[in-house]
Amino acid sequence: MRFLLDGEQREFGRSLDAMLTAADTPAAVRAWAAGDHGPGGVLWKRIAEAGVFALAVPQAHDGVGPLPVELAVAFVELGRHAVPGPVVETVAAAVLLDEAGGPAAGRWLPRLASGAASATLWVAGCGRYALDADAVDAVFTVRGDELRLAPGPGVLSVSADPARRLFPPLPGGQLLASGPRVAAGAARAARWAAFVTAAQALGTGEALLAATVTYVKQRTQFGAAIGSFQAVKHRLADTLAGLEFARPLLYGAALSLAAGSPRAAADVAAAKAAAGEAAYAASRTALQLHGAVGYTEELDLSLWLRKARPLRDAWGTPGACRATVLADLPASPAARPPVSRSVGE
Repeated sequence: MRFLLDGEQREFGRSLDAMLTAADTPAAVRAWAAGDHGPGGVLWKRIAEAGVFALAVPQAHDGVGPLPVELAVAFVELGRHAVPGPVVETVAAAVLLDEAGGPAAGRWLPRLASGAASATLWVAGCGRYALDADAVDAVFTVRGDELRLAPGPGVLSVSADPARRLFPPLPGGQLLASGPRVAAGAARAARWAAFVTAAQALGTGEALLAATVTYVKQRTQFGAAIGSFQAVKHRLADTLAGLEFARPLLYGAALSLAAGSPRAAADVAAAKAAAGEAAYAASRTALQLHGAVGYTEELDLSLWLRKARPLRDAWGTPGACRATVLADLPASPAARPPVSRSVGE
């Protein structure tokens, strides 16, 4: 199945790519990992001005969304350029606030859409940490059916990716909303977070593959570029196949979200599992084919290598996503209960 973007969507992706290419994102990532959020904050403003966060906010709150296909386009580019910060969580927080409604939605959604405020989100049962809680204007937490504004960032924990700064959520804080709408909104927010994380992972995998293809054309062994070796070609082909398999699943999930399909949760889970595994496979291929140089922090490649596995597991591990897909499959005929029929049917 093929999903073709229209001209406007393709141009949107190209414009983001051009902007991020000129922004020196590797320098912003390194600064973010060191706790300096200045360069990342400038980048955040540019992304917001490009309309990325407005894609998740409804028009009633100064947004243009929700537009899942355009969000997929945007987050593939954010992943391709290793953009730091809780970009996924800001989208998820917008989805949650819209569902929960009330004064909190009116206060925060226009600011999130414009980039005047940034946010991160922690939902009980969806992970242990709040991402980059020290770098945002609001840390939203959901426990049960209560949405709260956390009192602070907490204590920094160790992460496999230094640019993904993890903080255990603090209890308490200001109660913003409660009730069934919060619980429903948390489930919906987690689904959208998984979806845009899948897009981010796909972009990360694409960047890793592109860097590796460039490298194997340059590195020589036995007088020939290693990219000419059959084993290397096969490894790269397998990596490309994994990424291209994930792409239609991602855009299929976008269409399901746009239509409010009852299969949206399963479609998002399938996309998340495929994109996460493909990105992780791309990181392993990149590390192997770059050799020892791939381990060095000085090489920009390391910024993408460290993101692949955390993105694979964030907002739904591959195992959890597969379980969601399997639970949505219709039962086999042998497993279905017998149908009782009355006389005369």
